Amino acid sequence: MRIVEMVMPPMGESIMECTVLHLLKKAGDRVSFDDSILEVATDKVDTEVPCPYNGTIAEWLVKENDVVAIGSAVANIEVEDGDFTEAPVLLTPAGEEKEEEELLEVVETANQLEADFQQVVSKKSAHEIEEGTNSNFYSPLVLNIARQENVTLAELSRIPGSGLDNRVTKNDILSFLDKRKENLTNTVDIPHTPAVTSLNGSSEIIEMDRMRKMIAQRMIESRRISAHVTSFIETDMTAVVNWREHVKNEYRKKSGDSITFTPILIEAVVKAIKDYPMINISVDGDKIIKKKEINIGMAVALPDGNLIVPVIHHADQYDLPGLARKVNELAKRARENKLKADDLAGGTYTVSNIGAFANLMGTPIIVQPQVAIMAFGAIKKKPAVIETQHGDLIGIRSMMFISHSYDHRVVDGSLGGLFLKRVNDYLENFDVHRTII
Repeated sequence: MRIVEMVMPPMGESIMECTVLHLLKKAGDRVSFDDSILEVATDKVDTEVPCPYNGTIAEWLVKENDVVAIGSAVANIEVEDGDFTEAPVLLTPAGEEKEEEELLEVVETANQLEADFQQVVSKKSAHEIEEGTNSNFYSPLVLNIARQENVTLAELSRIPGSGLDNRVTKNDILSFLDKRKENLTNTVDIPHTPAVTSLNGSSEIIEMDRMRKMIAQRMIESRRISAHVTSFIETDMTAVVNWREHVKNEYRKKSGDSITFTPILIEAVVKAIKDYPMINISVDGDKIIKKKEINIGMAVALPDGNLIVPVIHHADQYDLPGLARKVNELAKRARENKLKADDLAGGTYTVSNIGAFANLMGTPIIVQPQVAIMAFGAIKKKPAVIETQHGDLIGIRSMMFISHSYDHRVVDGSLGGLFLKRVNDYLENFDVHRTII
């Protein structure tokens, strides 16, 4: 018998801590490798954390509602010498240990969230502050939600807590916000809290949800960080369109799913990244970090209108059928809200198929800390010049605009343009004799 320490695994880039929502197993429970044993919340996603061992939970080192730093111990697992399976746990994407300064940043962030919230509270009336004075503990996640939704300390103190020691959990405060919104809708006159839904009867006020606020903040930050430049090219997709039309029914019959243009486009991008690896980089201060892995993020529109970017890790290791399966799987889980933190982490380059909305072209915003993003427009039939050995002809071709936004701090026009041209070449010279099954 031996006792091994399980640590909180990475939850994605820039995530330094998470909040424990639920312990899914009790001390003394037998667990197997990859069993989900606790549920946590980050600013990006709620997800279950798998166990990296076969054994028995000897002791939990955390409680529900605890805020836990990435890489810190959460449980002691008892394993038998002959029954020891361990998954490698990387404390950073590069496999390096967290430095002391990074862990201190976690504490500083938590303290700042509480300070910010107290600053908001200080602006409320003396009556509210007096009424809300209490010694309750609120996690940084709960405080952050309260600060963003303008929940006063008095209101927060009245929320019934369902967590350990009656602490207010994420679900408690979200439930409170839902009820408060219903009350605002159903109440005609609420002193100091007007339920304004229109201006002069001609405009409607809609409060951003938390995901939309997060998207807005990240888009503004990306424009501030990166020097955005966008290049365009028009690509002849006739060969790809004809090939897909030829194989799509057979693919659906054998796989039960559809073959879209997205995996074909991603395949071309992956090939081009291999040819121009300096597009697969990120920036850290004055340093350029060249990525060995090719992890392609693909923008997915959700039913509520928001956007999420799941990642195909090691995209260069998939053939076209494998990419098709992975694209369909990630898109389905994204729309069903079943993505895990790992599905959103580690992207090195992103694509967006805006043609799905009949858009011809766009100027996409870079996903930080990446340095480039490519958008594929709608495929339209139009007259085009066809060059042949016997002379030029006019024919009907399936054409598509591709736009490539890149960070001009580290990607010059030559690299950004050549990379775009190489993606174009792979699509225009698509092998129409290949099979998909």
